[in-house]
Amino acid sequence: MSQVDPKVFRSYDIRALVPELVDESSEYYGKVGQADTYQAPLEPDGVEEIGRGLAEFFGAPQVAIGYDARISGPAWADALARGLARQGVNVLNIGRATTDTIYYVSGKYNLPAVEITASHSPKELNGMKMVRAGAQVIGMGAGMEELRDLVMAGSFSEAKQQGTVTHKDVLQEYADHMMNLIDPSALRSFTLVADAGNGVGGLPAHALFTRMPMLKTTELFFDPDGRFPNHGPNPFERENIEQLVEAVQKEKADFGVAWDGDADRVFFVDEKGNPIPGDFVTTLVARHLLRINPGAAVVYDLRASWAVQDWVNKSGGTPISERVGHSYIKRTMRAHNAVFGGEVSGHYYFRDHYYADNGFIPLLSMLQMLSENNITMSELVASLGQYYISGEINSTVASTEAVLNRIKSRYSDAKLDFRDGIVVEYPDWHFNVRPSANDPVIRLNLEARSQQDMEKKRDEILALIRE
Repeated sequence: MSQVDPKVFRSYDIRALVPELVDESSEYYGKVGQADTYQAPLEPDGVEEIGRGLAEFFGAPQVAIGYDARISGPAWADALARGLARQGVNVLNIGRATTDTIYYVSGKYNLPAVEITASHSPKELNGMKMVRAGAQVIGMGAGMEELRDLVMAGSFSEAKQQGTVTHKDVLQEYADHMMNLIDPSALRSFTLVADAGNGVGGLPAHALFTRMPMLKTTELFFDPDGRFPNHGPNPFERENIEQLVEAVQKEKADFGVAWDGDADRVFFVDEKGNPIPGDFVTTLVARHLLRINPGAAVVYDLRASWAVQDWVNKSGGTPISERVGHSYIKRTMRAHNAVFGGEVSGHYYFRDHYYADNGFIPLLSMLQMLSENNITMSELVASLGQYYISGEINSTVASTEAVLNRIKSRYSDAKLDFRDGIVVEYPDWHFNVRPSANDPVIRLNLEARSQQDMEKKRDEILALIRE
């Protein structure tokens, strides 16, 4: 019988509790294995089983693996390598690395690859993000069910010859790959505050900064530490960027940047410490890349501000909306050879990075835009014009299905889109409500033509959601 709970296989990745990290201070204390945690436990023996399943699923002679800063990362990497090697697969272990580094290795060397990470989740969790050779995504509807069934069946036979495990440091070549996407000689001097949050983002960030001597950088929490002692690993939660904002203001920096735990998401604040919403970052990077790649397609998630569609059209590109989630965005980018894709959540995807997420190319793009225009970050954002967005607002509800039915009935006269929850669109306002994949939560993103109308409609929808 498999030692793996099938609930660890999720829409886009594997995610599980690490039982030995659950202490009395943890929100999961006393709940390990209970349904209301929405997180099943996983031990190294189970990770080894997943490795054996991946060997059969990939059907490749070699697989690359890496891991983020989490305490359980090295033990999980060893267990995953054992499982792969037992099936005769050779393992390329790149050690502690960001998820986008693993995507680079998969694309550059045409290898299936696994990053051991729980992204921005609390320290008690770990998981895996997996791609086929060429950084092609695995998720529900794209192989995850097959992998789950292989692991749950557990009918593995030992290979006649064990695979080998080779260790390789790819950090410097990865930094070179990203620097090749810009012209460093065109950059002007900047003062920058960067917060890695004790995740792994500080590794490639520091390697990039040493290649750009025109930058004066203040590095916050660049030492990987899976306890996340200074703040949580999700910079999209306000409490986790307080030190970044304070440092930007104290240093009179040009802007600030932060990464989540595995650094495939990136977050910006301007020179005043004001957060920059992810859809505005998507718009700026899209506009920048369309100047270099005229007429190209840009993919964006259906929660986004009208700013994205407006500016892609103004820039001569083709805007394509897609449902939320990296597997959908990447698939659509490949289908349309899109130069760029962006999500409100801070995931940004690049054709020149094997259509995969990257938390550092947006930073390089920002530096290039600011240099070319010789303006401040707040002026760069203001150049987009006035857009009034709510940001993402989460509500815990008794029944997500009941909420969606109320929304559908109330706004039946609007243009409706059911690809991901419900998109409701009127000429002067629009919104998306979608259920969380893992919790009884409804997420709202709304936009209107004025701040007053945005607040009025936001409150109207929230009342309907929470009734």
